[in-house]
Amino acid sequence: MNLLRRLLGKEDLPEGFAGPLDPEENVVAVADVVRGGGHLVVTNLGVWFPGEPERVGWHLVSKASWADGAMTFVVATQEDLGKAFLLHDGPPRRFPLGEPGKVPQAVHQRVTGSIVSRERATMPDGREAWVLERHVPGRDGTIRQIHPDP
Repeated sequence: MNLLRRLLGKEDLPEGFAGPLDPEENVVAVADVVRGGGHLVVTNLGVWFPGEPERVGWHLVSKASWADGAMTFVVATQEDLGKAFLLHDGPPRRFPLGEPGKVPQAVHQRVTGSIVSRERATMPDGREAWVLERHVPGRDGTIRQIHPDP
């Protein structure tokens, strides 16, 4: 890593990383994944999972936690309802990390930082849900998301 990038708080991409970073995308933190190999690459726009060709934007990370030497992510898909997006959580994805470095803190900051506001609401079918206003990385403004309770 060169000195200027280090002073600016930017990380270098790990060797072998093949993801197509956007011109305005900066690497913030990187960690080796112990089982399965590869790297978690955290950028200002989202997270790159090992071996996957696309970044997951911070607005689609429903939950991220650091425990017992592993980062666990719950990533959602969005269903467009017109004025809002209904979130559907995928299964938890666990990545044991050798040396986590700045990854847990960087992920926490970006997931929570994407949330502008949140409030509880009752959906028309009677289920409870969180209604979120979130920034989409790399875009102006916010979107409204509805995240139903399980």
